[in-house]
Amino acid sequence: MTVRTLLLMRHAKSDYPQGVADHARPLAPRGVREAGLAGDWLRAHAPAIDAVLCSTAVRTRETLARTGVTAPVEFRDRIYDATPGTVIDEINRVQSHFDDEVGTLLVIGHEPAMSAVALGLANPGDSDAAAVERISVKYPTSAIAVLRTDAVWADLALGGAALIAFQVPR
Repeated sequence: MTVRTLLLMRHAKSDYPQGVADHARPLAPRGVREAGLAGDWLRAHAPAIDAVLCSTAVRTRETLARTGVTAPVEFRDRIYDATPGTVIDEINRVQSHFDDEVGTLLVIGHEPAMSAVALGLANPGDSDAAAVERISVKYPTSAIAVLRTDAVWADLALGGAALIAFQVPR
């Protein structure tokens, strides 16, 4: 049985330049720094990332670039302004987007979807209660939820994973 790791990351702190549409907002200087710290944390604490699903928003693309993650990437419009169900649907389709087996998947998206997906997939009996509580309170920019599952991506459903960690790189 293969254990898969799902990393759900909220984009780093974005800027709010006047006259710039939400989808086009870039990272703030703090976000640039924190995305780099998130990349350092991923390299030190997560399994090697096999694939990335990333929102098409500028701030998520810049977050990915600043992490230094070099895995194959699919930019998905559906992850921007997504419902939790849409994000899970994209995760369920991940194997159809990538040629190689995906053991560790990084999804970079937005709130409130990232927290809802993390909490929805987390099986209460198998999950770290403190991590669940922290996500319930706030899912800050650059935060990363780490979930593990025995399910193949296509079958991952609500309650189908163990939330094992929640990290806010600062």
